[in-house]
Amino acid sequence: MNKTTYGYERTTALSFADAEAAIREALAEQGFGILTEIDVAATLKDKLGVERDAYKILGACNPVLANQAIGFDDHMGLLLPCNVVVATVAGSTRVSVVDPHVMLSVAGASAELEAVASEARDQLVAALEAIA
Repeated sequence: MNKTTYGYERTTALSFADAEAAIREALAEQGFGILTEIDVAATLKDKLGVERDAYKILGACNPVLANQAIGFDDHMGLLLPCNVVVATVAGSTRVSVVDPHVMLSVAGASAELEAVASEARDQLVAALEAIA
């Protein structure tokens, strides 16, 4: 697993479909559901005629953590859900998860939000580490 500017990523030999299924299962085990799903490759092909490798954004949400964050600041909905990206890159599949600390950094320092971000990060990273 690698740390990136915005989050964490792992490259796997799993097919795109298998990696997507694996991260969905691992996220569910960590208490996350998928609220949104954007097939970027299909959208770009449909709207712009652009061909690109598979690239999907999953909007993951842990309801307990989301409720806590919104309870501390009702504008937090602007920074939710936690994005997870599954993409084909150079013949492999890369799965990336956002670092909630990066997302919440725009909200300013708050011990309560830092605690929520840490818990969300730990759970997202655990889900990513569960992928073969």
